[in-house]
Amino acid sequence: MALPEEPRAPGESRQPRDWTDDHVARWQPVLPGLDPVVEGAVTRMKKLSVHFRRVREQSLADFDLERYEFDTLHKLAGRGGSAAPSELAQDLDLAPASVSGRLEALEKRGFVRRTQSTTDRRRVVVELTDAGHQTWLGAMDVLGHEEYRLLGVLSAEERNQLNDLLRRIMVEAESAEHVRHWD
Repeated sequence: MALPEEPRAPGESRQPRDWTDDHVARWQPVLPGLDPVVEGAVTRMKKLSVHFRRVREQSLADFDLERYEFDTLHKLAGRGGSAAPSELAQDLDLAPASVSGRLEALEKRGFVRRTQSTTDRRRVVVELTDAGHQTWLGAMDVLGHEEYRLLGVLSAEERNQLNDLLRRIMVEAESAEHVRHWD
């Protein structure tokens, strides 16, 4: 004998419940004007952000990387594996002296090498070594696998739709004059 279904609000899906559903249900009586869809979406985005941050931090620990080391390798990799220290300082939003310290530590670990430019002897070029590239790539792969695992529950069409919807939200967030833009 089938059990009777619980009544559902209009538009409510038959999705399994998650932590956020209980969170919203707990707050609705306290805040009667609370929009459960907005609260649910924002809370889920926050929880996903925290989840990805934890995965990233565990990945850094697994690859014996400090956050600043990963950030520096990441910015260098994003420039094709080679950049001037001043470019890295700009990318990292740091003073050049701070970048020099980072580069010295990464050089000691064998992750980067600094050489003089072949076109301008006054200029230094920082390059990722194979060890630096492999370590950065390994840490990135851990997070990438988790991203694909979670978004893999959606079809390709749903992933595109989610991406488009989040872009619309971010365009609005980035257009606010009082909000600093993210890198």
